[in-house]
Amino acid sequence: MNTRNQTHLHCFIFLFCMATFACSSTSQNNTDLEALLSFKNSISGGLSSWNDSLHYCQWPGVACDNNGKEFRRRRRRRRRRRVISLQLSSLSLTGNISPYLTNLIFLQTLNLSNNELQGTLPENLSNWTYIQSIDLKSNKLEGEIPEQFGSLQSLKVLSLGTNNLRGSIPSSFGNLSLLTDLDLSFNDLSGSIPSQLGGLSSLTYLNLSNNTLEGTIPSSVWNLSALVYLNLGWNFKLSGTLPKEMGHLVSNLQFISLSTNSFHGSIPASLSNASSLQSVEFKSNFFTGKIPASLGTLQKMTNLNLVYNHLEAKEDSDWSFLHALTNNTNLKKLELSCNEFEGLLPNSIVNLSTGLEVLSMGYSLLSGSIPEGIGNLIGLEVIIMGPNLFTGSIPSSIGKLKNLNILALDFNYLSGIIPASIGNFTHLYRLFLESNQLSGSIPVTIGNCQKMEYITLSDNHLNGSIPKEIFSIPSITIGIELFNNSLTGPIPVEIGTLQNLGKFDVSLNKLSGEIPTSLGQCKSLEYLYMNGNSFTGAIPSTLSSLKGLQELDLSHNNFSGPVPSFLEEFKGLSSLNLSFNGFEGELPKHGVFANVNKISVLGNFRLCGGIQELKLPPCPFHAQASRKKHQFPTLAVILPITIGALICFIVFCCLIARKKLSMSSLLKEQHMKISCFLMRVSYAELFKATDGFAVANLVGTGSFGSVYRGLLAIDDENKVVAVKVLDLNQRGASKSFMYECEALKNIRHRNLVRIITACASVDIRGNDFKAIVYEFMPNGNLDQWMHHEDVEQDQPKKLNLMQRLNVAVDVASALEYLHDHQGQTPIVHCDLKPSNVLLDSDLVAHLSDFGLSRFSITSVSKSSEKSSSSFGLRGSIGYVAPEYGVANKVSIHGDVYSYGILLLEMFTGKRPTDDDFKDGRSLHKFVEMAFPNKVMDIIDSCLIEEAIENDERNMRNRGSALDCMVSVIRIGLLCSKESPLERMPMRDVSKEMHAIRDAFLRSCRII
Repeated sequence: MNTRNQTHLHCFIFLFCMATFACSSTSQNNTDLEALLSFKNSISGGLSSWNDSLHYCQWPGVACDNNGKEFRRRRRRRRRRRVISLQLSSLSLTGNISPYLTNLIFLQTLNLSNNELQGTLPENLSNWTYIQSIDLKSNKLEGEIPEQFGSLQSLKVLSLGTNNLRGSIPSSFGNLSLLTDLDLSFNDLSGSIPSQLGGLSSLTYLNLSNNTLEGTIPSSVWNLSALVYLNLGWNFKLSGTLPKEMGHLVSNLQFISLSTNSFHGSIPASLSNASSLQSVEFKSNFFTGKIPASLGTLQKMTNLNLVYNHLEAKEDSDWSFLHALTNNTNLKKLELSCNEFEGLLPNSIVNLSTGLEVLSMGYSLLSGSIPEGIGNLIGLEVIIMGPNLFTGSIPSSIGKLKNLNILALDFNYLSGIIPASIGNFTHLYRLFLESNQLSGSIPVTIGNCQKMEYITLSDNHLNGSIPKEIFSIPSITIGIELFNNSLTGPIPVEIGTLQNLGKFDVSLNKLSGEIPTSLGQCKSLEYLYMNGNSFTGAIPSTLSSLKGLQELDLSHNNFSGPVPSFLEEFKGLSSLNLSFNGFEGELPKHGVFANVNKISVLGNFRLCGGIQELKLPPCPFHAQASRKKHQFPTLAVILPITIGALICFIVFCCLIARKKLSMSSLLKEQHMKISCFLMRVSYAELFKATDGFAVANLVGTGSFGSVYRGLLAIDDENKVVAVKVLDLNQRGASKSFMYECEALKNIRHRNLVRIITACASVDIRGNDFKAIVYEFMPNGNLDQWMHHEDVEQDQPKKLNLMQRLNVAVDVASALEYLHDHQGQTPIVHCDLKPSNVLLDSDLVAHLSDFGLSRFSITSVSKSSEKSSSSFGLRGSIGYVAPEYGVANKVSIHGDVYSYGILLLEMFTGKRPTDDDFKDGRSLHKFVEMAFPNKVMDIIDSCLIEEAIENDERNMRNRGSALDCMVSVIRIGLLCSKESPLERMPMRDVSKEMHAIRDAFLRSCRII
């Protein structure tokens, strides 16, 4: 070939290559554009500026390698612009992540965090050769994490936290040798932690918290020598003991959290070898033993949180860790509440760092006095020392703590006055001093606490008037609780300045005067309790502006005048108690007044009208003429009754006052005992056991909470349990919890539901949480069986005669045990009804729900009837004894009455609250009219059908069935007599019920 032809050939080859390269470059650039457009088309919101008016490299959030820096060495002749970064966080993006996004083959950084992206993670990741950071946290992504993520060899940061991801953590993550940050928190990941993570030698940040991981921490994790941050908290089922070597291997660790899991055993002393540690959070686990004194050598530690464990400190030597911590000048938070500490609190606590901000040592059994030197800790912002058994006075030096935000000394035995120096707490917003023995007046200096949101000084011995200064604190929104003291005088008119006040409780004091009209300015008020005082006058019309009221209790005062009709308009009012006052005139009928279960007007002798269920006398048609005609006879009758009632009430209050001290002490002792007992199970365990308290596991609701079915690990075995979660927004729920725990942990009987454990903790949002765990009863409750509600949709519940007899005998046996209680103080159940009778797999009855139970002060006899009393009506409508409504006298005779009604309901199939029983008619009278000759006319139709079938087989059996039912009805009528002294004792009831059942069995030739 000649030279000229060779030259032409070379030119052709060069031009071909250039054209090929140009086409290739254009094609590759188009690939980036197409990937971005595909991503834009798959989502909505935030990307409207991505259009043809600009080159895609200039689109917001898009960054390109304009100079081709690392690729220019290979292709220097043409400048290329490839996408290397997408920064699109917090743009409210919705939709799915397009799989074509992986065609951005030079992408190094992807940040789509804090959006609302859905769907699954992309799987074809082989093109992302250069990717270094992926941040997809805080979206709504779901599905599993693809194993292909383990092929991203250049990846340094992977953040997938706060999504809905499930499945296990891919073991392929162990291939990410350059990974420094891994965040998979707040998902629904399960399974165990892969041991391959221990090979990530560059890892400095590991956050696997708030998942459902289980098993032990792989030993390889402690080989992560570069690790600075480790958070495995809130996985509930991570368990096992911590190895002694952990402190040696994790030498650079600065933050470690294993909170809310199931770790047990002791805390390794070798943890102190992790000399860089700044924060240790082991709360809500099952750690036992002593706190290692070596933790005090961690000079960089600012936070030590060990609450809700079983750690002990009883002897002086057990507190050596506290002595050692006095050398740590960096300590900010020391949280040790809810452990098993006992005895005197060492005085060395006052030598802790002056920079300490949080000191939490509540829910233990610490005693003695609070050290006077507590005022040395001038940096304190939070003090939690209750509940405990502290005595003595509140240290005067506490006034030096001018940075305090929260002061909680509640449920102790502190005495003396509230120091005036409390006014120094200008940053205080929560004050808890309830359930102590504090005396004197409320210091006026409390008005200096201008940031206060909530004050509770209840259940003390405070006297004097309520200082008006307390109402000069505009920030009080949650509430003021002063109940059960000896406060006197009127309510200051300044209360009207608290327009955002949510709760005001001054019940059980000695306050007097009228309701200030200014109270109507507290338009946010939801709970108002003024019962048990000496208030007078009428309900002011200005209260009509309190539209948000949910509960109003004005009972046991001297109020007079008409009941205002504006209360009918309060749509949210669920409880109204006006009992034992001097209200007069016609009672409204609408709104809250239309529901007999929401209102009480007992002891107001001059009220008339209202709904029929209240059984008030009718109002006269000509009120004025009627008043003139009957003025003197009415006064002649009412005046002695009123004076007599007042005398009785004064005597009653004196008796109550005498008992308050012992009752308050008893409650606090129960609280202490229960708090030790409670720590056997944590909130996390119950949350996991019930699948997050899922609606699917809800088996029932009651006045104080809800019951869930759960699967709980007990003695290394998963057992089905019933978890009763208290609704602490309901007034009385906390006391119900304490009463029930105390009652059930001191009694044992085959026909009483068995309490397994209890929990007093905080939930995932930091709110108080209380629950009781019982053995699960697979056959539900008697109410469901009696009234034919289904266990399963196609299997109606029916009890035959023999089964009903067995249940009746079981309940009688349980009550006999409670009332006799083996010679000890009788226990009054107070709320016997079918829904509180649970049935196990063999239909054996178990009495449950002791939330209203009381220890009777003494046994009740015909000659001397003494019983515990309370201001609230105990029991459920239809089953509660008549005397409870008149005198509120709680006695074992009340349980007998409830049992009688229960028997009548079991054998007639009629509820005592059916619509048939109105206007003076009752279940007892209905049955009594048919007894004994017409008993078959009122018997449950199911039993009649059974009797007819028996008649066809054996006439003798039918006669025996009739005799049996007549005998049971007789017992039911005797037990539900109106007079308590005419009712049978439970010992006799149980004996006769056994005899009736045995006779029926013999007649049927079963025995």
